[in-house]
Amino acid sequence: MDKVTKRIVVLGGGESGCGAAVLAKVKGFDVFLSDKGKIGDSYIGMLKEWDIPFEQGQHTEELVLNADEVIKSPGIPSTAPMVQKIMEKGIHVISEIEFAGRYDTAKKICITGSNGKTTTTSLIYYLLQQAGLNVGLGGNIGKSYAYQVATAKHDIYVLEISSFQLDNMYDFKADIAIITNITPDHLDRYDHKMENYVKAKFRITRNMDKDDCFIFCSDDEITINHLNRIVMKARMLPFSQKHEVEQGAFIRDERMVVRYNDSECDMYLQELALGGKHNIYNSMAAAIAGKVMDIDNEVIRKSLSSFQAVEHRLEKVLSIKDVLYINDSKATNVDAAWYALECQTRPVVWIVGGTDKGNDYAPLIPLAKEKVKAMICMGLDNKKFHESFKSIVPQIHDVTSAKDAVQLASRLASPGDVVLLSPCCASFDLFRNYEDRGRQFKEAVRNL
Repeated sequence: MDKVTKRIVVLGGGESGCGAAVLAKVKGFDVFLSDKGKIGDSYIGMLKEWDIPFEQGQHTEELVLNADEVIKSPGIPSTAPMVQKIMEKGIHVISEIEFAGRYDTAKKICITGSNGKTTTTSLIYYLLQQAGLNVGLGGNIGKSYAYQVATAKHDIYVLEISSFQLDNMYDFKADIAIITNITPDHLDRYDHKMENYVKAKFRITRNMDKDDCFIFCSDDEITINHLNRIVMKARMLPFSQKHEVEQGAFIRDERMVVRYNDSECDMYLQELALGGKHNIYNSMAAAIAGKVMDIDNEVIRKSLSSFQAVEHRLEKVLSIKDVLYINDSKATNVDAAWYALECQTRPVVWIVGGTDKGNDYAPLIPLAKEKVKAMICMGLDNKKFHESFKSIVPQIHDVTSAKDAVQLASRLASPGDVVLLSPCCASFDLFRNYEDRGRQFKEAVRNL
């Protein structure tokens, strides 16, 4: 296993892939990184600095298929031709998270879910920092987990883990695992079967035992249905806005109450830094994790009341002529957009669109009917939006850039309205990623 000459090939030269390559290099493996696309300049700099051989714009079979093990970046589907060839040869394919976990003895708090995972991860990281702990942030957010394991020493990691990162995880174990919720998302990567996606999410609980904790939303039907069908060794700590729980978090008299063992912590909902029903859930999950980590109640309250919202998640950009512009570019699925619309109290000019992931827009129709006065579709193929909302929303327009979307929105909006970018879709048709989409939107708003 650990003979120095073992060859590791990394597929993908982004944050995850380059971080994994650095860790493999530090651990003395024969490393090679291959990316079918173009590698960013900063990552090329990193690979050269660590003296890691790489290629871009192609996968050279003889340099890839001689691997003892392959670390696959999460953005590459297992259906990709090169991945298929690797699997046919019987070469073991793992994720960066799996690889880094082999060399990391820190305590790991791992968060997944269809929505709210970035906010919950950021909240927990902030809370542990406020408590003065030596904590790292990684996974699907911040610096690569593998890179940090290679170059830093943390006592605790807070890791946001997407279903794609969980797909190739086998021996990795979380000390605290959190599933925020599960709603249909990325079904195109899971044979359009919800069951496959749910199983992928639950991989976060793999290898957990009775000393570990599993934090989950007991109001989430899909999570509960799956939980009822499996054996969970970890201690279960639910959070709910609908009923009281013995251990976990719930609401009583406009307060959030968190119970863990014999200790209780409570705070008024209006004191929470983040508004909206969905953010109460995120705050509950973070507070339970704080209690499990033995953080002082005062620090938990202070952290949850002073936290700053995550970029691209219901981020208020500017108010111009009494029209508020909100960047919710991270809403890449129907459920996230539902939350965004649900918490609006003013008439909405709604900017949507992008790469459809097999979405069903029916759950959004009642909210659109009630709140949306105009819709702007910012995508290459907007047919599905037109079909779903044509009898609901008074006017629907098509654009192909963030600048055009914002300029049109400013003409359609009246004082007192909200212009909401909450796209419901992936961003890859017109943008590099959802961050790029959000930043272009903000730039366009500032240039109005």
